[in-house]
Amino acid sequence: MSAVPDLDTGPAAAGGGPGGLRARAVAAPISWGVSEVPGWGHQMPVERVLAEMRALGLTATELGPPGFLPARPVDRDALLDRYGLALIGGFIPVVLHDPGVDPSRAIAAAAAALGTDGAEPRVLVLAADLGQAGYDAAAEIDAAGWRAMLANLDRAAVVAADHGLRATLHPHVGTAVVRPEQVARVLSGSGIALCLDTGHYLVGGGDPAVLVAAAAVTARIAHVHLKDADPDLAARVRSGAIRYADAVAAGLYRPLGRGGARIADVVGRLEASGYRGRYVLEQDVRLDHEPDPQAGPVEAVRASLDYLAALDPPAGTPGP
Repeated sequence: MSAVPDLDTGPAAAGGGPGGLRARAVAAPISWGVSEVPGWGHQMPVERVLAEMRALGLTATELGPPGFLPARPVDRDALLDRYGLALIGGFIPVVLHDPGVDPSRAIAAAAAALGTDGAEPRVLVLAADLGQAGYDAAAEIDAAGWRAMLANLDRAAVVAADHGLRATLHPHVGTAVVRPEQVARVLSGSGIALCLDTGHYLVGGGDPAVLVAAAAVTARIAHVHLKDADPDLAARVRSGAIRYADAVAAGLYRPLGRGGARIADVVGRLEASGYRGRYVLEQDVRLDHEPDPQAGPVEAVRASLDYLAALDPPAGTPGP
């Protein structure tokens, strides 16, 4: 495994700091249907999304796709400040497996745009893009592609660290890394930290609770996307019986505790391991119209937030 810079000294310092689970919860624009995928569906106005995030008591969000927030960091941060929201990270799909393409410039541009003005280190969340529109088609990369990707992941960690950020790899449906054996290959062949997405890992055929049971894995987890998923729809996506985008529209992702991702076990094991980072609440949705006031995606996010908060141990319980 290649050595990469580490801005922190272990999972307990991965971001967020001490505090209850509700305080460490983070919003994600995709939970309101805001996506980088062309033709994904109705995109809710930014002001409503941010207002609903804040009304839930959330105090931080991920960046969302290009165009959701203002492009200039000063304008973006001013808008977030109006809603009492801090920016803690951003998702960027980038081609990493092409030996003829150096992704360092694209990664550096994303890191620079994300900025380091927050009170806690921000996280650059990478996905190993296959260079296609959307995430409906899967493809295997060859040995040369794997060599290039593993080297580029370590290079990405260096570039992010140069900008004061922590780089992570997000296993994601429709990318070069989603299945358990692919995640294991990344962990053994590179030094990049992991963004664990419980829903995508389940759709890829893995059990996220089993993954985080290994101490060597939890030590690499620097960021967590919490989503639950319907096991039957997940299996249909995995077999190719249904397109990923159609499965999302059909309710692939469920509020926490209502799917097969064993969220309580995942969070319990992460907390016991010393993880004190953020939990990003994600229930990817596709919308075909603007929801009525006080309705729509906010209800699923509220249910997930309440579920996460209920996993906090009672006051006075000794920590790990």
